[in-house]
Amino acid sequence: MNAISPPLALMAELTHRCPLQCPYCSNPVEMLKAGQERDTQFWERVIAEAADLGVLQIHFSGGEPTIRQDLPQLVAHATAQGLYANLITSAVLLNEAKLRELASAGLGHVQVSLQGANAETADRIGHYKDGHEKKLSIARMVPQAGMSLTINAVVHRQNLQELPAIIDLAVELGADRLEVAHVQYHGWAFRNRAALMPTREQFEDADRLVAERRESLKGRLVIDYVVPDYYAEVPKTCMGGWGQKMLNIAPDGRVLPCHAAQTIPGLLFDTAGERTLRDIWEHGEAFTRFRGTGWMEEPCASCAMREIDWGGCRCQALAITGNAAATDPVCRFSPHHARMNDMAEAEAKADQHDLIYRRF
Repeated sequence: MNAISPPLALMAELTHRCPLQCPYCSNPVEMLKAGQERDTQFWERVIAEAADLGVLQIHFSGGEPTIRQDLPQLVAHATAQGLYANLITSAVLLNEAKLRELASAGLGHVQVSLQGANAETADRIGHYKDGHEKKLSIARMVPQAGMSLTINAVVHRQNLQELPAIIDLAVELGADRLEVAHVQYHGWAFRNRAALMPTREQFEDADRLVAERRESLKGRLVIDYVVPDYYAEVPKTCMGGWGQKMLNIAPDGRVLPCHAAQTIPGLLFDTAGERTLRDIWEHGEAFTRFRGTGWMEEPCASCAMREIDWGGCRCQALAITGNAAATDPVCRFSPHHARMNDMAEAEAKADQHDLIYRRF
């Protein structure tokens, strides 16, 4: 058996608590409460184990990780262990003093989420009053504090008309990178498909715009682009391949191959501290179940792309087909591909604007 390479990154989900109520929240439908979160000492042990395993980057995430009072301490500990620390945040709970404290602790990068280009749209989607202006204020401070800035813009039918302005805004804020990420329709977003699904015309317009702006902004802004799966022809390499590039630790200490893996029934998730992180990564049942190609059914098993896309997204296969081992329906060779396209076209035509908000 070939040796298993160490993960590149650890996603540390410190909490599921969040002041926003985004209708496409990627956290589990049943979120963990504050009393189920692990303490500072647990996370420090995990970070040390991750560094020993060979992890190079740590992403502090949630929920909203700045809710945790021990975040600066954890950033400092990660930095002392030689990890590059990134904060994934809504930014609405930050201020200049907290941001500079995190920078002093060694934080190297901040990713700020935007729900739109203007306050009316963004605050309605995030369901948080005056959140947009707070986000912009903090985003402007990030480069001034000596850290790299990424803007994450989750796009869908109700804000895609603002994509040109979102790109301009990322430039104005001094971002190094912009991630334009179409909503991925599993988890909470699955409930809001009829209100969020873009039309094919919107998708194609966004495609053209991103290609044009990538070229015109070359050297000034890197634009990452995550397409809406329901209109794609080939699956994306989810998480860099199951159990190959990243591990995720939930607020209660369970170790996951991806943040949405808990939706897959029958997977056994180990808890950090009960087994070493190395043992879980190399031998844990949840990590080995879909690692590599041995689990694949046809047409994936004989496909020339099987070691490139690694079968695509298991959670999406489950959401659409009911079988996590099925060919990702995004793939044009999937027997469910036409059904997925038809579903997208039907829901994109739905005259539905009301959102089911995520409440903690």
